[in-house]
Amino acid sequence: MERARTSVCDGYVRFLPWRTSGSVSARQTDFNVAATNGVPLMSDPLRLPRTVVLIGLMGAGKSCIGRRLAARLGVPFVDADAEIEAAAGCSVAEIFARYGEPAFREGERRVVARLLGGPPCILATGGGAFMDADTRRLIGTCGISVWLRAELDVLVKRTAGRDHRPLLKTGDPRAILHGLMEKRYPIYGEADIIVDSLDQTPEMTVEAVRRALNDYLSAPSRTARG
Repeated sequence: MERARTSVCDGYVRFLPWRTSGSVSARQTDFNVAATNGVPLMSDPLRLPRTVVLIGLMGAGKSCIGRRLAARLGVPFVDADAEIEAAAGCSVAEIFARYGEPAFREGERRVVARLLGGPPCILATGGGAFMDADTRRLIGTCGISVWLRAELDVLVKRTAGRDHRPLLKTGDPRAILHGLMEKRYPIYGEADIIVDSLDQTPEMTVEAVRRALNDYLSAPSRTARG
């Protein structure tokens, strides 16, 4: 089964009309310091057969939990948006402004395909990545998707006062987040694993994800719910 998955992943990357060149950035290869953001690596018996893709809304904790989970499992952490910006030479906001969302999603899909074709890692994706049907199928074929599900009050609390969320500047943040939840949560629900991102310490959520991954990999024929 794993051999078949790998073959399909290689095909996705090989036949793309455009692909980012080279390997992933230094954040992935030099993960002892940079990619884990100073979080000490720990020995863990859990071995990942393929990349774990974290999905969820802004404020769900994808970067925070992703870095700690990567350190726990001894694998690289990669932020998809950062890789897209490195490949494009401009910010995500600039890509949207210059070329529109369809062009961004196409580039995002190619970058995600490249990352999924590499060694297993913890990959944090933007909130809209899993909403794209082609990217969702790619993740379903080549990765293990984990939805960090958070309630509205938690999202509002975590995103309050942060200036790097342009979407939340267009109106009332709570109303915007509520609208995104109604639109995206049914699709996020297709993830292989669902873990609630509660108002608790990051370490507790990391442990919940780790347990859910272990259950999923121990019984790959069923979807884990954490």
